[in-house]
Amino acid sequence: MKEDYYEILGVSKDASASEIKKAYRKKAIQYHPDKNPGDKTAESNFKKAAEAYEVLSDPNKKSKYDQFGHSAFDGAGGFGGQGMNMDDIFSQFGDIFGSAFGSSFGGFSSGGGQRLSKGSNLRIKVKLSLEDIINGVEKKIKVKRKVLSPDSKFSTCSTCRGTGQVTRVTNTILGRMQSSSICPTCNGTGQIITSRGSGTDSNGMLNSEETVSIKIPAGVEEGMQLKVTEKGNESNNPNGISGDLLVLIEESYDGQFTRDGKHLHYDLYISIPEAALGVTKDIHLIDGKVRIKLESGIQSGKTLRLRNKGIPELNGYSKGDLLVHVNIWTPKNLSKKQKDFFKEMLDDENFKPNPKNSDKSFFEKVRDMFA
Repeated sequence: MKEDYYEILGVSKDASASEIKKAYRKKAIQYHPDKNPGDKTAESNFKKAAEAYEVLSDPNKKSKYDQFGHSAFDGAGGFGGQGMNMDDIFSQFGDIFGSAFGSSFGGFSSGGGQRLSKGSNLRIKVKLSLEDIINGVEKKIKVKRKVLSPDSKFSTCSTCRGTGQVTRVTNTILGRMQSSSICPTCNGTGQIITSRGSGTDSNGMLNSEETVSIKIPAGVEEGMQLKVTEKGNESNNPNGISGDLLVLIEESYDGQFTRDGKHLHYDLYISIPEAALGVTKDIHLIDGKVRIKLESGIQSGKTLRLRNKGIPELNGYSKGDLLVHVNIWTPKNLSKKQKDFFKEMLDDENFKPNPKNSDKSFFEKVRDMFA
């Protein structure tokens, strides 16, 4: 029995369109094939999530599914029984992964006539620094791709006479029935190769290397995939179009800041004297520095929120916040004079813990952090 689409995405039946989209994006990134190479279970879950989203994101299909379940599609599933491959999924749901995520079908029909052939997609990974993510960046990447040799020659397919389709007439009890299907000889392109250029493969293609400029917007996240149109492999048909170049985003940080969506976290360490007396500290950010003043008597674990000092929202106009977590550093090695001082302070009332009701607990701080 097929799994329930709502259960696959982990949403309720009254979930909004944005909630369904968010749930699918989370599942797709979790089971993305580039993050789970060779994992057949992850690939299966990736396809299930795509099929569920294809139905639940379409109001008409969703209504039918809510009323009739899987039987609404006669066992064909959300993809009309054609089956799914990764290119189908990436093409169908390009906007899910932050920008134009995706590829396209290997070929597609143009008005029911000749099938437009499309080259295969290429996938690469690009590592970005925090500075790249905050400011956006243009990367120049060398890409190895297949191109059609200018010396390869083609002729019109004799089976379909260049239409890309073959027509069959069948006699039935209802009379003569006519049906059309993709030409098996040319695979719907209307063209067949007659001679190949020197150094080409069986399809008349050459290996080529090209430098591609990729503009990456600010605010992208790990797992997002961007599309550079028609920078994949060329079609092996002179009338076709090139596939796309799919760019998987990876994050690479120096460890100073920790990312949480559009927010940044920073651990600030101060000494016991600084905590007791108060201190001013500078925090060096990607786009400059910010100065914060810590009041005397500040407690370890206090979190300061600096508005609009985080990461820009993708395709948005706002920025996240910088959350500064104060940590008081306790020295491990003390001189005799220092030890004598702290021994003298053991019974001092000012050194005894005395939390006020206004001092929030750890869990309250965590709650406020994500408010």
